[in-house]
Amino acid sequence: MITVDGLAVEFSGTTLFSDVSFVINENDKIALMGKNGAGKSTMLKILAGVNKPTRGGISAPKDAIIAYLPQHLLTEDNCTVFEETSKAFQSIFKMKDEIEALNNELTVRTDYDSDDYMRIIEQVSELSEKYYSIEEINYEAEVEKVLQGLGFSRTDFTRSTSEFSGGYRMRIELAKILLQKPDLILLDEPTNHMDIDSIEWLEDFLINQAKAVVVISHDRAFVDNITTRTIEVTMGRIYDYKAKYSHYLELRKERREQQQKQYEEQQRFIAETTEFIDRFKGTYSKTNQVGSRVKMLEKLEIVEVDEVDSSALRLRFPPAPRSGNYPLIVNDLSKKYSDHVVFKDASLTIERGQKVAFVGKNGEGKSTMIKAIMKQIDFEGSLELGHNIQIGYFAQNQASLLDESISVYETIDNIAVGDIRTKIRDILGAFMFGGETSTKKVKVLSGGEKTRLAMIKLLLEPVNLLILDEPTNHLDMKTKDIIKDALRDFDGTLILVSHDRDFLDGLATKVFEFGNKRVKEHFEDIKGFLAKKRMESLREIEK
Repeated sequence: MITVDGLAVEFSGTTLFSDVSFVINENDKIALMGKNGAGKSTMLKILAGVNKPTRGGISAPKDAIIAYLPQHLLTEDNCTVFEETSKAFQSIFKMKDEIEALNNELTVRTDYDSDDYMRIIEQVSELSEKYYSIEEINYEAEVEKVLQGLGFSRTDFTRSTSEFSGGYRMRIELAKILLQKPDLILLDEPTNHMDIDSIEWLEDFLINQAKAVVVISHDRAFVDNITTRTIEVTMGRIYDYKAKYSHYLELRKERREQQQKQYEEQQRFIAETTEFIDRFKGTYSKTNQVGSRVKMLEKLEIVEVDEVDSSALRLRFPPAPRSGNYPLIVNDLSKKYSDHVVFKDASLTIERGQKVAFVGKNGEGKSTMIKAIMKQIDFEGSLELGHNIQIGYFAQNQASLLDESISVYETIDNIAVGDIRTKIRDILGAFMFGGETSTKKVKVLSGGEKTRLAMIKLLLEPVNLLILDEPTNHLDMKTKDIIKDALRDFDGTLILVSHDRDFLDGLATKVFEFGNKRVKEHFEDIKGFLAKKRMESLREIEK
C-alpha cells in the first residue's frame, strides 16, 4: 500500500538513515523500535509528510489518508471539545458545501451549451459520486462514542479545549485521527498521558477497527497487544521482523550474538593479516602476497555490532533508613474544590516495605491523594505519617525543580555519596547522558531530558517512602527496566501512580483504585486487578 524506497536522511555531516526501504501493507500493525536518537520520530515525520528526506521517497495511493499524532501538539483554544473533535469530518462537510454551491450555480446559469457549464456538471458528478460513496454516518454519535472511549465525560463536551491539560488535548487530536478512519495511522508515544481504561479502549480500536498502524511507544504491554510486526531502527539501517515485540526481542538477541561472533572472527582475521603485512612488507619474495593482503583489507566490509548493550548496569537505591511499621495511615479522608467532590471518606493503610499502585482514570484523585500526603493541600479527615518517615517524591513537574544553572554531571555529583561516585558516568550513560551531553547545562535540556535527570537524582537520595507520579513517561524501555530493577530491590515503601501496566507488573503487590469519589483496596497485583476488573465490567454490560 505505502512504499518507502531508498530513504536517506543526512544533516550536519551525520547520516541518520542510509538506503532504507520497506512496504507498509493494508492492515499492518507495526512497532517502530530503536533506542532514543536512532531516528524513529524522524521516520514517522517523513511517513506523515511533515519532514522531507535527503534522498529517496514515500509513494502512496492518490486518495490514501495518512493521519499523524506527534508527541507534542497544540489544539486551538477558541472552540469546545465537541467542536474541535468534529473537525475530523471537515473534509466531508466541505465536500457537501461544494456540491450545494455548484448545484446552486447550475440553477441560475443559462449557458447550457458552454464549456463552463459542462465543466461544472462534471465537477458535481465527480464530487457527488465520491460523497455518496461514503458510508452514511451519524457524525455526532461517532464523536460522542470516541470521546467517551478516550476518557471524556458528556459534561466535558461543551467545555473549551483551553480548560484541559496537555494530555487531554492530545486525546482530542487522537479522537480526530480515529474518526477520519485513515488508511495509515502514525502514533508517536500515544499512551504517555492516558490512564489504563483509555489505553485499553485505544488498543481495542486499533486492533479491531483501524487499518494500517505504525506506532512508537515505550509501553511494552501496549505495543505487544496491538502489533504483529516490528521494524527496528539502528545505526542508520532497519531490521524488519514479522513478529510482535516480545518475540522480536528474542530474535534481536540471536542476531546480535551472531553479529558479535562474526565481529570477533573478523577482528582476529584483521589482526593476523596486519601482522603478516608488518612482518613481510620489506621482503622481496613476499611482495605479491603482502600486496594482495593489503588490497583484501582495503576491500573488507567491517562487521558492526548494533548498539552497545548496557543491561549489565545495575542501580541500587541507598539502604532505606528504618521507619515505623505503618508509614502511612489514612482515615475518612475527603477532598473537594468548591462543589466538586474529588473523593470522600477514603481510608488506606500501607505497611513498611509494601509496594502499592494508585490506579484509576485521570481526575479521580490519585495526584490529589499524593498532594495530601505531601501536605501541599488541606483536606478533611486524618492522615498520619509513621515514625522516621523520609519521603522521596517524583512529581510530574519534577523537571521544573532542577537547578538550571549547573551541568548534568554537577547535578548528580552534588548529591552522590560513597561508591556511587565512581559510577556517575555509567549511570548518566544508561539514562542517555553519555559523552558531551553530561557537560550540558540543565537549562538547555528538553522536557524529557530534564525528567530523566530528575529521576536519576531521586535514585541516589536515601529515603524510606518513595512516591512516584507517572515516572516513566519520557523513558525508553531499557531505562525503564533499569529503574524497575532498582525499585524491585528497594527495601523501603513504594507508592506508584502509573498507567504503564508492564512497569507495574512485578512491582506493585496491592492496588488502590480511585473512582466514583471512592478509594477501593484490591489485594491482587496489577494483573490480578485487571483480570478482576474486566470480569466486573462484563457483568455490568450483561446487566
